[in-house]
Amino acid sequence: KDPLPCTNLLRHSTFYSHPEMRLLASLLLISNPRPTTALLPFLQRLTIGTSTTSTTSTIAKRPFRHNKMSSSSTALSLTNCPTIPMSNGTPHPAIGYGTYKVGFMPASASAAVAGTSGTIERTASECVSDALSCGYRFLECAEFYGNEAEVGKAVTDCGVPREELFLCSKVWTTTIEKGPDAIRAQLETTLKHLGTDYLDLYLIHWPVPVKHVEAYKILEALCDEGNVRGIGLSNYAWEDYLELKEAGLRFPPLVNQIEINPFLYRKNTIENFKKEGVLLQSYRSLRDGKAFDDPTLKKIADAKGKSVAQILGRWCVQKGFVYLPKSVKKERMMENAEVFDFTLSEAEMEEMDGLTKPEAFEAFEALYRKCVNRDTSKDGTLEGVKMEITCD
Repeated sequence: KDPLPCTNLLRHSTFYSHPEMRLLASLLLISNPRPTTALLPFLQRLTIGTSTTSTTSTIAKRPFRHNKMSSSSTALSLTNCPTIPMSNGTPHPAIGYGTYKVGFMPASASAAVAGTSGTIERTASECVSDALSCGYRFLECAEFYGNEAEVGKAVTDCGVPREELFLCSKVWTTTIEKGPDAIRAQLETTLKHLGTDYLDLYLIHWPVPVKHVEAYKILEALCDEGNVRGIGLSNYAWEDYLELKEAGLRFPPLVNQIEINPFLYRKNTIENFKKEGVLLQSYRSLRDGKAFDDPTLKKIADAKGKSVAQILGRWCVQKGFVYLPKSVKKERMMENAEVFDFTLSEAEMEEMDGLTKPEAFEAFEALYRKCVNRDTSKDGTLEGVKMEITCD
C-alpha cells in the first residue's frame, strides 16, 4: 500500500534473483492488476525481467517459457512498453494494435475483390476492447478501414485516459484526390468517430500522383491548428519522399508506415528513411500468418521456446521498427505482444534477413503501381505513377 519504505530494497539488484520475490510480484499483479505508479517498474522487472528504463534495447535475462506469462503481466508489459523517439522528440510506442480488416472488410481490399474475405466474426469494438484490456495503447487506424466509429466506441468505453493512448489514422486516396476541403472534413469525421479532439499521428495513406504533396501541405496546416500532434507517410517509396522534400517541408514526416518483415526487407529504402530521421512503422509484421510454417522461423522458434509470431515480432522490434501485430483473438493479441523478454542472436537475425527473395521486390513494385491510384478516378491506370522507384 505504501511503497516508499521498500524503495531502497527494490532498487537492490540481488533482490530480483530470488524466485520467491518473483512469485510475490506475480501474486500482487493477479490481485491488483493496476498497481501504484511507484511500484509499477519494479513489479515489471520482477515478473518479466525488464529493467526500470523504457528503451528498445531493454531485454530479459531469465529464460522464457512460452504461453506461461499471465494476462496481468502481459498488460503490464504493454502499458509500459519501450518507446522509440521520433525526430520531434515525441516518444512513439514500440508496439501497436493494427485495426485493418478488424470487424469490417473494405470493398477494395484484395481479399474482398478476390471473394476470399470470409465472414466477420467479431465487431471492431469487441476486438479493440480486448486489445486495450491486454494493455495495447497504440491503435493504428485509417479512414479506409471503415471501422473508426467502432474503434472509438471501444476507446470511449475502456476508461483509459486519453493521454495514455497513442492514436494514429490515415487519410485515404479518394479524399486526397478531392483536395484540401475534403481532407479537413475527413479529419473532423475521424476525430468524431474516435471520440477524441486530437490525433497523435495523421498520415497520407498512399502517395496519390499529383495530389499527395498538396495533401501533405494540408496536414502541416492541421498541425498548426492543433488537432494533429504529428504527421507522416504511409507506403511512400523513396522517390515519393524526395518529391515531397523538394516541394519544401515545414514539418518533416515523423514516420513512414510500410510493409516490413523478413520476407520483404527493403534494406536500402529503410536506410534512406532512417538517415532522414523518419521512423519506420511496420505493417504485415507477421505476414498475415503466411510464414508460420517456414522452416527457418520454426527452427529459431523451437530454439527460443517461442512461437513463430513472436520470433517475427522480435525481429521487427530488434531492428528498431514499430511493430504492428493484428489479431481478432485475445489470446493471440497477448501472444503477439510477448516480444520484449528475449533477444535473437546476431546469427539468427542475419538468417532471417536472408529470407527476402528477388521476387518479393517484384511483387512489391507491382502492388505499388496498382495502389497509388487505388479507388481514385485513375484507378486501374498507371497515369502519374512513378515507374522507376527504389524497390529494395
